[in-house]
Amino acid sequence: MPQPREYPSNAQRQAAYRRRTDQARTQQLVEKALPPLPAISNMPGDARWTGVLRQVHWLLETTISEMEEYKEERSEQWQESEKGWAFAERIESLQDVLNSLEAMSG
Repeated sequence: MPQPREYPSNAQRQAAYRRRTDQARTQQLVEKALPPLPAISNMPGDARWTGVLRQVHWLLETTISEMEEYKEERSEQWQESEKGWAFAERIESLQDVLNSLEAMSG
């Protein structure tokens, strides 16, 4: 005996599939504590670029903050070692990028 159709048309079946995959993708981002993917790919240029730059700014601020916390949690000996100095230079480089981005956004 054939199984009854859940969706009357192929279009509705495909739409339901897209909704389920989008929900699964969103759930994965939530579980990994990642920000949601941007939903701005179909916006006009300036608005889209401004949104992307805002996200980049937020990501850089978050990364710098987390890296500084990590560095502060390390021992003083580690902070003054070659690895510590290299890590501090990476933080400074990211801070320079953030400052340049802020200057662009002005």
